Amino acid sequence: MPFRLKAFAIHLVTSVTALTLVLGALYAGWYQWPGWYLTGVGHIVAIMVGVDAALGPLLTLVVANPRKPRRELARDIGMIAAVQLVAFIYGTATLWQGRPLYYTFSERLLETVPASALTPAEIERARRENPALAPYWYSRPRWVWVPLPADPQLRQEFMTMAATQGRDIIDMPRYFRPWQDGLPSLRRVLTPIDAVTVFTTREKQQLKAEVAALGLPTEQANALFMFGRETRLLAIFEPSSGELLRLLPPPPPPKRTEAPPPSASSPPVPASGRPDPAAGARVPQSDR
Repeated sequence: MPFRLKAFAIHLVTSVTALTLVLGALYAGWYQWPGWYLTGVGHIVAIMVGVDAALGPLLTLVVANPRKPRRELARDIGMIAAVQLVAFIYGTATLWQGRPLYYTFSERLLETVPASALTPAEIERARRENPALAPYWYSRPRWVWVPLPADPQLRQEFMTMAATQGRDIIDMPRYFRPWQDGLPSLRRVLTPIDAVTVFTTREKQQLKAEVAALGLPTEQANALFMFGRETRLLAIFEPSSGELLRLLPPPPPPKRTEAPPPSASSPPVPASGRPDPAAGARVPQSDR
């Protein structure tokens, strides 16, 4: 095998192996459906694969000239490996910090809580006050109920904090409760798909078709929307038990077709459908 191809193959196998181990572990532990979709990490994974599994080995193929002095060759490959390692560490750290730890139900919302949303102070407090549902480094994603306090004044303080400081009760694990405890509240806020306001009429129609194809009722009060970082899902529940049956993404938006620009020589057509005879007339210089 030529020297260049051998260096390329070694670099490619090493990079792909490292990516497979790290991405596979993160996916198996935290990013299974709906984690990867709700956290929107596709662009991070694409950058890691592009730099570590494509760009790095290709650059090695270019610089691996057997006629180069060993010191120069080692320097070139070392620089490529250093850039690749920085991208690998950055991507891995970003995925680790953004891993979903909780899927929460609070009031009328289903939301995702990534690790980056929890401050060290809140984590320590949760471990003291609510150890069963507190996050640890090995914690897998959990579905939890996050009720607002019964005290009206305290409820108002939380709402004000969310509006002014961006801190919500779902970022405070000390208030988390087991998912089963919130099922009565969940069943009360379920709605038919047509009443889910975050989806367009076209999206609702296609989602209803998907739900019907699964053999599930489409007019029953069994739906709730779920928010991710930049995405939405339709959650379908069994109304009597509160069991989660399906999480469905909305269909992609239709492709927009742009109309060709009007010709400069063509006069505009009014709403009547007949050309205006005066529309194409030139304005005299004296009237400008």
